[in-house]
Amino acid sequence: MKSSYRMSTRWRHRLGALAASTVVSAGMIAPALADAPTTTPIKHVVIIFQENITFDHYFGTYPKATNPSGEPRFTARDDTPSVNGLSDGLLTSNPNLFPPFRLDRSEAFTCDEDHGYSDEQKAADAGLLDKFVQDTSRQGIGCKTDGSTVMGYYDGNTVTALWNYAQHYAMSDNSFDTEFGPSTPGALNLISGQTHGATAFKGGVAQTTSTGAVFVSADGTGTTFSDADAYLDDCGGDKGGTVTTATTIQMSGKNVGDLLNAKGITWGWFQGGFAPTVAATSTTPAVCGSSHTGHPGVPNPTAADGNPSNTDIHVAVTDYSSHHEPFMYYASTRNPHHLRPTSVAMIGKTDQANHQYDISDFFSALQAHNLPAVSYLKAPAFEDGHPGNSDPLSEQTFLVQVINALQASPEWESTAVIINWDDSDGWYDHVTGPIVNTSATSLDFLAGTGSCGTPASGAFAARCGYGPRLPLVVVSPWAKENFVDHGVTDQSSILRFVEENWNLGFVEGPTAPPVGQASFDRIAGQLDSMFDFDGHVRHERILLDPTTGKIVGGDFADNDHDHDRF
Repeated sequence: MKSSYRMSTRWRHRLGALAASTVVSAGMIAPALADAPTTTPIKHVVIIFQENITFDHYFGTYPKATNPSGEPRFTARDDTPSVNGLSDGLLTSNPNLFPPFRLDRSEAFTCDEDHGYSDEQKAADAGLLDKFVQDTSRQGIGCKTDGSTVMGYYDGNTVTALWNYAQHYAMSDNSFDTEFGPSTPGALNLISGQTHGATAFKGGVAQTTSTGAVFVSADGTGTTFSDADAYLDDCGGDKGGTVTTATTIQMSGKNVGDLLNAKGITWGWFQGGFAPTVAATSTTPAVCGSSHTGHPGVPNPTAADGNPSNTDIHVAVTDYSSHHEPFMYYASTRNPHHLRPTSVAMIGKTDQANHQYDISDFFSALQAHNLPAVSYLKAPAFEDGHPGNSDPLSEQTFLVQVINALQASPEWESTAVIINWDDSDGWYDHVTGPIVNTSATSLDFLAGTGSCGTPASGAFAARCGYGPRLPLVVVSPWAKENFVDHGVTDQSSILRFVEENWNLGFVEGPTAPPVGQASFDRIAGQLDSMFDFDGHVRHERILLDPTTGKIVGGDFADNDHDHDRF
């Protein structure tokens, strides 16, 4: 990170004075600063890791919304910078079989598109980005029968909260999935920058040849490219090792949790449904059976959107998904029986929960002013944004509730919220990321059959990336206001920010592995330009309505004007 402000002392004096004397809002006391020294004013990072969205799918026409009658209205500030979005040419003369089109707020439910490692490369078609309908579209309830839904996008009348956060904080229009493929590789890259070192297990036996979960190279080492659940997770596919027919994965190496533990820094992964509904016994695994009715307030899709029988989408959705919980793949950081923290005071510290928690524990810690230094948040499945089991309106509810709660806390003025997504779901996006890591396996198709470029000798296979473009939003009193960052970043940029903010070093240590073997954090673009650490902390808040995403409170300098416009 830039030494010009990393070593600056101006913010240290300012933040110290703030902690000693500032009342952040009526009835609130200033928070005590975390013990661990940081290289920026950020003492608390909250990483909200959502599901299956491309940049164009949520921000393609930003900041211009259609504003039909009866929907939340969005009109951008006059000084809003432009983004690399869907130009008029892309909307009218797109190289795909169908042009991009607006999905209305009433079409918040869609089916899940194809987001496999190989098929996403095929859709990208060597950078032509013209095969999405053929290679990543699916049909089903919520998707048109001609396959065109994969080209759909939402605007500020549906993802209103995210557009409002972008108006008042910082966003990127040049951030990418670290690799092509589904959720688990993205989640692993978030915490380790590495999908190599994977071993598939079936019936407790390590698999030595390639499976549908792990690609095994000639040297016997494996790389995961799939969504297979974590090995020995009581609430995963193998039910703690008791289901012998399931294929699950265990990762070797270190992750950021290991680095944080080594420095004694508080942290946790908080996921909806992680708390068991039935505790484990000496002979039976724990059961994670909590669920919610999906898509509250969202209408059923019509016959035109693949639902001629008016099938009801409002069914129970199980909250916990094992393959969304990356720390469970590592023996050092997993909590296989989903044990609960011994007390609220121990949340973030090492005890039987091993830093793996239910989402309710995050709010308990926040209320007790025990917010960990680093918190990873995964919404319950009905609110995680994943098409099929969730939707953008349910996702908005979760995002707003979390950020409203943080902004009401005394910890807010030393907090940065980073919102990112795990993969693209196969949705269309018109930008190709730089290929910083090549691969040549039977799974690769970006530059022709069997090719994602020419890998260096000894390079780990099946890690082709960067993959599709994803949104990235930073909400913080230290974030630049109404700012769009064009620098190249990826999911492991978030890992690098945590590593550098707490002086953790790289996951693999100080010595870089050979070309093609290193964790992606070593080459990740930095998030620095989205912050203003040499400026001043902004004391204003912006509170949104979880249902509409509109501004309903807070004290931004232009808040009254915003209420007139949104």
